[in-house]
Amino acid sequence: MHHRDQFIFHKLYKNKNLLPHTGNFSSCWKNCDGSFRKRRQDYTPTHKMEDQDDGTNTTSAVMAAFKSFQLELDTKHDKYERLVKLSRDITIESKRTIFLLHRVTSVPGVAEVLAESEVKLDGVRLKIKQIAEELRGQDLHQYHRAFTPGIQEYVEAISFQHFIKERALISLEEINKKLIFVKDNTKEAEGTSSESIQESREGAVYFQVTPTDYLLGIADLTGELMRMCINSVGNGDIDTPFQLSQFLRQIYDGFSYIGNTGPYEVSKKLYTLKQSLGKVEDACYTLRVRGSEIPTHMLADVFTTRAALIDPDEGIS
Repeated sequence: MHHRDQFIFHKLYKNKNLLPHTGNFSSCWKNCDGSFRKRRQDYTPTHKMEDQDDGTNTTSAVMAAFKSFQLELDTKHDKYERLVKLSRDITIESKRTIFLLHRVTSVPGVAEVLAESEVKLDGVRLKIKQIAEELRGQDLHQYHRAFTPGIQEYVEAISFQHFIKERALISLEEINKKLIFVKDNTKEAEGTSSESIQESREGAVYFQVTPTDYLLGIADLTGELMRMCINSVGNGDIDTPFQLSQFLRQIYDGFSYIGNTGPYEVSKKLYTLKQSLGKVEDACYTLRVRGSEIPTHMLADVFTTRAALIDPDEGIS
């Protein structure tokens, strides 16, 4: 036995309180051989004591504060999920309205299509009213990402309908006027001045489309106008493509003034907008140069083929 080990064992033997509670010295020596500090008493688990303490801390101020935080976060998450679901419903109904409006190029009764689209948009506005009720007294920007896809699709649908009616671009103020709901839940306040709008807001539920959502919805509108152009040519309408070309050029010029100074999403939409404008201008060029050479029923196929040949990697000048 090493001299140091003998000395340690001797000290432990003299102070019997330090020895493990064993029946013989051999087992004691095995437990103390070089690791006497690691006795079983030093490694008693403490989680049982902590579990007992947890029951006594439930009424503490810290636990009460965290429970209130939990309740607040759960409430916000539930509201966010409800807004996401409403946004999905708005997107679906708005897309159906857009598909319906594309029928104006192939049916004689344009008024009937517009009336049916107005009924669908009324249903969409009821969904937007539910969003407004969810956001009452809340910060809109905390939940903006939950419902912005649906609002953009609604702006696209209502601007498409307005263009078919008026051959002009709907303004942000006109869109927001239709999103003011009075108390009886059956009518909408559609004032003609800012004073009447302010009066109708008192005691009413209203929703305001943000400028960013408006711009993104108008950028998506250009794709629908490009499809309308191709459908019009296929049905023998030669005048509509030239009207759409001028209208899209004005929209592109307006977005060009914004450039990279606007929101990031707007700059991304600018490339798609330029592609739509290029396809419409290419269709107008074909009509002007080769319109008399190509039969009317073949014009749409020619435009579709030429649009597919446009370089998709072409940058923005």
